[in-house]
Amino acid sequence: MEFHVFLAVLFAAVLHAGWNAVIRSGDDRFLGMLLLTTTQGAMAVVMAFFVPLPEGIVWVWLLGSGLLHTIYKLFLSAAYQHGDLSRVYPIARGAAPMMVVLVGIFLLSDTIEAKEYFGIGLIGAGVMMMARGVFSSGESRRLLPMALGSAVFTAGYSIVDGLGARVAMDATMFTAWLFIFDAMFFSMYSFWSRGTAPFKASPRAWGIGAFAGVLSLATYWIAVWAMTVAPIALVAAVRETSVLFAVIIGVVILKEKTSVGKFVAALVIVAGIVIIRL
Repeated sequence: MEFHVFLAVLFAAVLHAGWNAVIRSGDDRFLGMLLLTTTQGAMAVVMAFFVPLPEGIVWVWLLGSGLLHTIYKLFLSAAYQHGDLSRVYPIARGAAPMMVVLVGIFLLSDTIEAKEYFGIGLIGAGVMMMARGVFSSGESRRLLPMALGSAVFTAGYSIVDGLGARVAMDATMFTAWLFIFDAMFFSMYSFWSRGTAPFKASPRAWGIGAFAGVLSLATYWIAVWAMTVAPIALVAAVRETSVLFAVIIGVVILKEKTSVGKFVAALVIVAGIVIIRL
């Protein structure tokens, strides 16, 4: 991997942790996620004008992906309502690749190497260390099922997106339309649960949501670009440094509780993910 590509992927990792920090820093995390998703959907509509329309079974994959993305965001915003960025993000982001590998073993007939077993073990240990910190520091235990639920649906959309994009044979088209469906589903849920009030948010709230949406889309596009010029496994591994960046941002910028155990757990999770990815 060339140095400028490495720096770009590292920057994408910072952006990914950054948009999560923007959502976590707001008073209403659901509202922030709604505005982020709506902004993404608007940008995706523009993208859709420059790609071919999906055909046939691709629509089914897109509907499934959009639904999974929406449920993932609902769990994540709920987790941030109960817990810190530096606690929720490593659990949610760390458990997902472990789940993808495990699902691949049982449902996709994937082979698994010894190093991947080791990586799974490290991730599991790191997540358990993070979870233990919830009890020892007196944080709300409600964040745990929400963060793990987010991980479950992250693993789900990761598999569906990968398989769906292959069926579509056009990653850009698939991405644009999944963001459109994600925005539709999230908006429908918001309207059902809260009525029209969230859409009447202040200009400042819309600005924050739009900023997070731009960060989210930017990190995705940097990763896609990097995977066209560098080994996919290396790109995926470098991206996972976002776990460490989330802890640093949470502690330094958001002034969340810090401890040596939190940083050690994050390092263990990152090590496990990198081993699996490489």
